[in-house]
Amino acid sequence: MSEQSFWQFITEQHEKLLVQVVQHLGLTFLSLFLAIIVGVPLGILIARKRKLSGSVLGIAGILQTIPSIALLGFMIPVFGIGATPAIVALLIYALLPIIRNTYTGITEVDPAVSEAAKAMGMNRKQLLFKVELPLAMPVIIAGIRTAAVINVGVATLASFVAAGGLGEFIFGGISLNSSNMILAGAIPAALLAVLLDQTIAVVQKSGYQLVKKLKYILPVVFILIGGGYLWNSVSEHKLKAGFTPEFMGRQDGDLGLRSVYGLNVQPLVVSDAIMYKAAYEKELDLISGYSTDGRIKAFDLFVLQDDKKIFPPYFAAPVIKTKTLEKFPELENTLNLLSGKFNDSIMTDLNYKADYLKQSPEKIAKDFLMQTDLYKDPRKGNFRTIKIGSKIFGEQYILAEIYKMLIEGYTDYKVETKTGLGGTKICFDALMNDAIDFYPEYTGTGLLVVLKPSAKTIEDVSKSPEKTFDYVNLEFRKQYGIQWLKPLGFNNAYALMMRRKQAEELQIKTISDLKNYLDSK
Repeated sequence: MSEQSFWQFITEQHEKLLVQVVQHLGLTFLSLFLAIIVGVPLGILIARKRKLSGSVLGIAGILQTIPSIALLGFMIPVFGIGATPAIVALLIYALLPIIRNTYTGITEVDPAVSEAAKAMGMNRKQLLFKVELPLAMPVIIAGIRTAAVINVGVATLASFVAAGGLGEFIFGGISLNSSNMILAGAIPAALLAVLLDQTIAVVQKSGYQLVKKLKYILPVVFILIGGGYLWNSVSEHKLKAGFTPEFMGRQDGDLGLRSVYGLNVQPLVVSDAIMYKAAYEKELDLISGYSTDGRIKAFDLFVLQDDKKIFPPYFAAPVIKTKTLEKFPELENTLNLLSGKFNDSIMTDLNYKADYLKQSPEKIAKDFLMQTDLYKDPRKGNFRTIKIGSKIFGEQYILAEIYKMLIEGYTDYKVETKTGLGGTKICFDALMNDAIDFYPEYTGTGLLVVLKPSAKTIEDVSKSPEKTFDYVNLEFRKQYGIQWLKPLGFNNAYALMMRRKQAEELQIKTISDLKNYLDSK
């Protein structure tokens, strides 16, 4: 990536980047402000009642050890999607350093100083505000400083729950194999963390007197930035749309909807893991999705017809280096046993078992192989290890497990799975660097995300699944030394979907119908 291309990207996306920076600051400031309101009084309380200190600090410590994504996941059933779960999660992460430093700062005040203040006739309130807090202030501010830096980093994950922020660029870039996009999110996030850290450091050095002067100004600044973010996040649209980070940046995604259909629905950026349920629960009206996803059936969603054909064929097949096939001579024939064993309805049913019936990928894989007469007991071989990768959604977990059982039953190779890799870029880079030996990919993704040919080439080769497959296979071999093995037989294309009942009420069957409906409002 050249420096010029990165700056060109920044220039083109400067408005969107500015919005994301403001959103990121809003999330950070509002959650930090609330954490100070909660954390400082708690710290003072446990400094006064020290028997409570172990329990309070222990609970705050446990909360902070919960992985960020998991914590956001716990918030969704209670608070839904958007700003609220993100702010609550960030508040929880900020509590421990603020509580701990407030407690430490007050308890470390020299007892002789406290006794002298009492001897002068100060009551408990005067002792706290005139002696203990001024002396403890540098330590308390150090805790706030730590919390602020933590929150800037964790706030990048807010995009998973449609709360905005710089995570939209970061995770979109990972999904789209775009270093420019990743850097456009990561660099401002890092700069914000440094800037906030240094600003608070100045306050810390200046001491209690500066804090007293700013005690009315800082809350107003925090509330204005946070309030502006919240106001923006709850603005009403005719239909509330939510698209994944990857869909937002693809020509067969939001870009294509804008350029081909003229459709701009001002979507929230939301994680694939929660968008289907958010549509079902009426928090979103329109979502991007995958045509074989089991959650379409589970949540009774309706797939809009792509009447202008912006979604190319997305047939699944394993991608693997030619040299890896030479290293594992039995592998190609073994993997090709699955060719043609799937169709769209079969894959949708397998996904439904995972997404709705909550069956494990192992059970789904074994049942499928037994139904297709392909299952064999594992040989428990110890001859070389094959590493299978997968992306971070249910279908890929299932396919990885099917491949694992197939290889273990038909060869003496050992198998190691590396599932849940974050997106196309991570999987493809892992394949190129030999961190994995193969993973299931989709012809449309190979075409648009990895190869990125001209618009004319895309139009030409997207006319049939066979043309798309032949093109990506040829170009992958020439450019990367990677082959596409025989397709599995199902087409997991992108799709737009709504709640079935809502689509029927609004008489929307195609994407053009959706455009006409929005234009009429």
